[in-house]
Amino acid sequence: MGGTRLKDVAERAGVSIKTVSNVVRGSVRVAEPTRQRVLSAIQELDYRPNVSARHLRTGRSGVIALAVPELVQPYFAELAKAVIDAAREHDVSVLIEDTGGDPSAELRVACGLSDPLIDGVLLSPQRLDQSTLARRERRVPLVLLGERDYEVPADHVLIDNVLAAQEATAHLIAGGRRRVAAVGFQADPLFTTSQQRARGYLRALESAGLPHDPALTPLVPAFTRTDGMTAMRELLALPEPPDAVFCFSDLLASGAVRAVYDAGRTVPHDVAVIGFDDIEETRFSVPSLSTVAPDKHQVAKLAVEALLARIAGDPEAPHTTLYAEHRLVGRESTARPAGTA
Repeated sequence: MGGTRLKDVAERAGVSIKTVSNVVRGSVRVAEPTRQRVLSAIQELDYRPNVSARHLRTGRSGVIALAVPELVQPYFAELAKAVIDAAREHDVSVLIEDTGGDPSAELRVACGLSDPLIDGVLLSPQRLDQSTLARRERRVPLVLLGERDYEVPADHVLIDNVLAAQEATAHLIAGGRRRVAAVGFQADPLFTTSQQRARGYLRALESAGLPHDPALTPLVPAFTRTDGMTAMRELLALPEPPDAVFCFSDLLASGAVRAVYDAGRTVPHDVAVIGFDDIEETRFSVPSLSTVAPDKHQVAKLAVEALLARIAGDPEAPHTTLYAEHRLVGRESTARPAGTA
């Protein structure tokens, strides 16, 4: 039914206009029988909230955008869910955009998708260079996510990747492993995640007095299961293969574990494996996968609150870098082999 108003829904449900508004916005708890009456009236009358009208009244639509390189990657899917949950606490909706790591798509998102109804943007960039980002034409409120190093006026939420990678590698060394490989090195300096985790890996080797053997750090094109499997096969073919592997993502680790088993060996007896991201499947794989767990909910909370503060406040106020916590999760894939101290 075109032109249905809140008043029409309220009359059909036998409640006040404010009650209907509370149900639509979800910002105030409404008794369940009342909420169901309102929802039934909304469906019967085909009521649609007018976002444009809200924008005209308040100057804001209550919609923000989240852009990630690959939504099919479990880490980004889980992060997106955490952002949606965090935004809902503030009665804000989230538009999800998959950029595919395309710098032109990332720039379009950084400019607000050319949509005046987007209040602000959370962007996890992969290949967007700093100079292009600094010159963006439409300066919507922007918060950056992830490890890319940008010296641009934008708030930034991340974890300490170098420290986290160092802790993951040290965990393998503490388990008695001495020939520790790393899967995730990339030649392209734009892939900052790889560069930072590589630094942490090398720092842990140095702290333990272990040499860096370049043969133990094969390059990978991406952080996929297939890339992890291919790199692990290369490592297992070495005259002296590794006894442990730090993978820069859980997907790489999943592929690496598959390659170990395909070679007739076992994890962790022959090769200990640790990943990064703590995606849900790591808890259910066989063996369960040790990993670094970024606090995705904290990342989401910090990012959403920083963006909403920027939307509501002074766009020229000093920008901040916010660090979310991480923790190392030891599971079966890095357990000490039976009979070792």
